[in-house]
Amino acid sequence: MDFPGRGDGARCHVKPGRSSIACVLDVGTNKIACLIARLKPASEETLLAGRTHAIEVIGYGYQQSRGVKGGMIVDLDKAEHAIRRAVDAAEQMAGVTVESLIVTQTSGRLSSEAFGAKVDLDTGAVRDNDIRKVLAASGRHQIRQGRSALHALPIGYTLDGQGGIRDPRGMIGDNLGVDINLVTADSAAQDNLVLAINRCHLDVEGIVATPYASGLASLVDDEGELGAVCVDIGGGTSSIAIFSEGNLVHVDAVAIGGHHVTMDIAHCLSIRLDEAERLKTLEGSAIAASADERDTLTIHPVGEDYGAAPQVIPRLTLNQIIRPRVDEIVELIRDRLVESGFSGRIGRRVVLTGGGSQLTGLPDVARHVFGRPVRLGRPLGVKGLPIAARGAAFSAVVGLLIYPQLAPASLFSAGTQSTGYIARMGRWLKESF
Repeated sequence: MDFPGRGDGARCHVKPGRSSIACVLDVGTNKIACLIARLKPASEETLLAGRTHAIEVIGYGYQQSRGVKGGMIVDLDKAEHAIRRAVDAAEQMAGVTVESLIVTQTSGRLSSEAFGAKVDLDTGAVRDNDIRKVLAASGRHQIRQGRSALHALPIGYTLDGQGGIRDPRGMIGDNLGVDINLVTADSAAQDNLVLAINRCHLDVEGIVATPYASGLASLVDDEGELGAVCVDIGGGTSSIAIFSEGNLVHVDAVAIGGHHVTMDIAHCLSIRLDEAERLKTLEGSAIAASADERDTLTIHPVGEDYGAAPQVIPRLTLNQIIRPRVDEIVELIRDRLVESGFSGRIGRRVVLTGGGSQLTGLPDVARHVFGRPVRLGRPLGVKGLPIAARGAAFSAVVGLLIYPQLAPASLFSAGTQSTGYIARMGRWLKESF
């Protein structure tokens, strides 16, 4: 291994027809959540599309995040302590001891890079060995200095230049090509996340881009097949995952999220962060209403006004603080979506998820800015989730429980040195064919 605790897609894959215990961890700016679940094989008729196992959560741990800013570890000791407490709570509830887990990554400037590879066919008909060869050829793609790979996903094959082929086995041609979506992040952000978990005496089986995990949990029916974008608005980062024809084709992120709204409220009203968060969650809205000038809110300023009597402000004041930041977040996401080149392939399907998406009025702003229908997404198809973990804020951590069922579709996860080649391709090929 090139770094302690890293794993790849094959390692965290759950085999069809076999039960398994999965442990997952979401390390975010606002929360750290750990789930332990039992994955049981089930018939396709009883499962959501694309899944092979029924998921039953048997352990749950939740902690307010410490030592994390913008999804990035900024204090190892505090982050380690918060991770330990979340995992310990889940272990006690499940009655199992966790040795390794799958974790999300939001920080590190997530981005996608598309590239392809091509090989000549020896017999004219595509065989498994030809697919291994073209995937191995794609493994010679070099990752940029300072970047580490999260996923390398085949998104389609070509045969003699003809694209749109999902499974070329048995087809006839002279040369076979594959298109790859490579998802990367800054190596330092990834290394420090793994280090914080290793300090808890835990191994990392795989690292999954947060918006990818959120999309796995919250997209329904044929959304991923027909084209959709999942927007995960977290505390310190907002990220997007674009799905088309059942594949993840693009990932991007902006370093701004719901916590920035909270900070704006705290600064403008001179109140504590916890009170600003409460006001945002319970009283705030991104859309002004006619009654906002008449409705009043009581706040308790700090700093120079500490100890003074509570102040009364119109609800309109609060909402006028919230709206500009919400506009900024949604417009940045829209711009990244346009820049991706996939805007025309997502149809009219925009799914908002993540804790920040639950702000009142945010979906209405998104509908106006995107010019498309928008819905709120939450984790689906999972039994045993506590009521507190059934909302949009837990889409990513639930998506990690779905990922092992799909891991063979990924060439690797978090297993490549930032300056090297796709070194784990060989192991994936051996275990997947």
